[in-house]
Amino acid sequence: MRVIIVDDELLARAVLREYLGAWPDVEIVGECANGFEAVKAIAELAPDLVFLDIQMPKLDGFEVVELAGPKTQYVFVTAYDKFALRAFEVHALDYLLKPFSRERLEQALAHARERLGSPQAAAAGAQAAAVAVEAAQRRTPLERILIRDGSRVQVIPAAQIDYIEAQDDYVQVVALGRAWLKSQRLSELEEQLDPGAFLRVHRSYILSLAAIERIEPSGKDGHCAVLRGGARIPVSRSGYAKLRELMR
Repeated sequence: MRVIIVDDELLARAVLREYLGAWPDVEIVGECANGFEAVKAIAELAPDLVFLDIQMPKLDGFEVVELAGPKTQYVFVTAYDKFALRAFEVHALDYLLKPFSRERLEQALAHARERLGSPQAAAAGAQAAAVAVEAAQRRTPLERILIRDGSRVQVIPAAQIDYIEAQDDYVQVVALGRAWLKSQRLSELEEQLDPGAFLRVHRSYILSLAAIERIEPSGKDGHCAVLRGGARIPVSRSGYAKLRELMR
């Protein structure tokens, strides 16, 4: 079993490393001190199992799962029990509360061996994890959007977004005069954003309400939104009705 340890605390990594050393079938192939390192290591090393802290600098554990994907299995390791429900919504194999015993770790490893030994269970788990990640993200509005840009990860605060445009199976996120592509459908992203801050004004566009400077007529019975950066975004009839309702 190939394992990566992810925790921003050196001591926590050392304890887990020592405990895992008792099992000869466990090979620690990497250690990471933050979420960015973890995403890169998971992509490059393709571990069977990741022991993953939740509260870390740069990216938290749930964002690591979102970016790295469900191909590997995850055991969350944290000092807080408040994240347990969300951890299992993203189909974590287990949830270890610090400090944990060797016996408790052995239970988590047994669960991992059982899952990894069954291709059918692993495939079902991967599919369930993908669905659960989306469900967990919809629990609270997104405060930032994570986009893979080659080997880098772009973190875009929701407050800086001007608009989002659908492009087939991708969305183009425009913020601060730049644009990034993210592999996601516009309808999915619409469900994750704060409805008090973003509005779908067209089948292909979601706008930040804070970015709108004015609404202008466009063509026969049409309208467009002029944004703070000068972009002109078409507004459908239903989108215009929603905007008028908000402006009352």
